[in-house]
Amino acid sequence: MSVQHSYAQKRMAASEAVRLVRDGDLIIVPTGVGEPPALLGALSEQRHSFHDVKVAQILAMRKYGYIDPQTVAHVRHVALFYGGATRAGGQAGWIDFIPNYFSEIPSLIQRQQMPADVVFSMASPMDAHGYFSLSLGADYTMAAVAKARVVVLEVNPQVPFANGNCHVHISQVAAVVEDSQPVMEVGLPKIGPVQQAIGRYVADMIEDGSTLQIGYGGIPDAVVMQLTGKKDLGIHTEMIGDGILSLVQAGVVTNRRKNYLPGKMVATFALGSASLYQFMDHNPALEIHPVDFTNTPSLAGLNDNLVAINATLQIDLLGQCGSESLGHLPFSGTGGQADFVRAANISRGGKAFIVLPSTAKDDTISRIVPVLSPGTHVSTSKNDINYVVTEFGVAQLRGKSAKQRARELIGIAHPNFRAELTDQAARMGLGA
Repeated sequence: MSVQHSYAQKRMAASEAVRLVRDGDLIIVPTGVGEPPALLGALSEQRHSFHDVKVAQILAMRKYGYIDPQTVAHVRHVALFYGGATRAGGQAGWIDFIPNYFSEIPSLIQRQQMPADVVFSMASPMDAHGYFSLSLGADYTMAAVAKARVVVLEVNPQVPFANGNCHVHISQVAAVVEDSQPVMEVGLPKIGPVQQAIGRYVADMIEDGSTLQIGYGGIPDAVVMQLTGKKDLGIHTEMIGDGILSLVQAGVVTNRRKNYLPGKMVATFALGSASLYQFMDHNPALEIHPVDFTNTPSLAGLNDNLVAINATLQIDLLGQCGSESLGHLPFSGTGGQADFVRAANISRGGKAFIVLPSTAKDDTISRIVPVLSPGTHVSTSKNDINYVVTEFGVAQLRGKSAKQRARELIGIAHPNFRAELTDQAARMGLGA
């Protein structure tokens, strides 16, 4: 049977494809814009006909109808990372959460510690050999494809066909749903003077020929804006976005000096504009791989001079970072922060930066604190922390004693809080 004939046999409407789901199934959905809107919309419309179905995903982008506290007995979201669509439900308790390192989600699936009964994913059009590209999110989805009873692809001509280990053959697919609505675009965040100041400190410490991991957010993008004078940067990251695209277009990213996969940009998911998605299509300089390839510290750390830039919400005087909760209330998730901090520490010449504004709520609250707020989820441990950057400077903590760390961090706190932090440090035995 030809691949075209197989495709035609498996093509169906989204409303029909969701009926392949059984009660009790867990549906795996890719990160971010890799989520399939037609399929998740159809699942939402039919949710009352299911019982105990769960949808697991990192960073849901849209608040679909199934994300509903009144119908959690039918279809329930299970977050691997909270975003705007799921945060309120997580804080209220009707959206559940699976703690994880991003790099280890594939192994949770492979070891059957986390089910993967069904996969719903966006995909590129099929090529002449019968392959689709899961270019918007290979992440943990490729591991789920290998385990799932049912794989349903939502094929969209605006999804790029990327290179790398992100391809699924028609023989692995139970159903194909065609859709042509525009792929969701995510613009660059707003950057203010605080973000610019932090970005300048970090950019000054990035050397020509470094390989970058850059996350999403105002501060990482502020760093990107100030790298246009650098030369021969490389990319090995979890997310490729418009900030990286701007560096490629400026001729700053060449990947020539990478010693691990030289000449190639490597990522596991995409989050950006239509221009980014067009750039990815059949681009030999870019590869999309599963997250256990991009984020596993022992692999990412093979890049010399790896620079990891990640943000936190709060840090204590020992260097523990609470990057994913407000006290006990969940805000996001660990994501790839711990993965890339450890990778940069392994890398020869690597630098791991944790960045944060010194204050919150109009300078009324210090983000540098003696101890983390009760219940805070620790994302980066005191043993992994290296550089911490605020708008007031850089604290280098790795290899420093507890007292030295406290001094370094107080030195980059907002001036309004330094005296209070010094007094509290002394009471904790962390004084000079």
